[in-house]
Amino acid sequence: MATDPSELRKVMGCFATGVTVITTCDQRGKPYGLTANAVTSLSLTPPLLLICVDRKAETYPHFFDSKIFVLNILAEEQEAISRRFATTGGEKFAGLEFRLGRLGTPVLAGTLGHVECRIIDTLEGGDHVIHIGEVEHAEAREGRPLLFFRGRYRHLTEP
Repeated sequence: MATDPSELRKVMGCFATGVTVITTCDQRGKPYGLTANAVTSLSLTPPLLLICVDRKAETYPHFFDSKIFVLNILAEEQEAISRRFATTGGEKFAGLEFRLGRLGTPVLAGTLGHVECRIIDTLEGGDHVIHIGEVEHAEAREGRPLLFFRGRYRHLTEP
């Protein structure tokens, strides 16, 4: 018997994750992005990671077409940015500080780090598409992460 999707969502909510914004640009250079926590490091040699993008996401076609993306790892003070990129519609980059990375894709300011990738493979994954990205450049910075647990944003507390 298949698992109820709402129960699976509840169970997976018990798995604390970091929060990221995945960014790309269309052929004209217009930036796009979405909030995601279905991301993971896949391999160190060669350096690969994967991102999962909902087929219904308004930004999905841009990731599929551009073949490049940046994984921006959010810091604890960037909850508002996560919420902005989790919504549909609107100009998500309006008034937001960012620069173009080495691949010409948006790198958000103030993140804990970012990873610039070229999509080398795409797999079907139910209602999502799995993009495997080969890492072209990565940078880490000091700070504390924004976390997501049981449907809420959380902050790391150390004993």
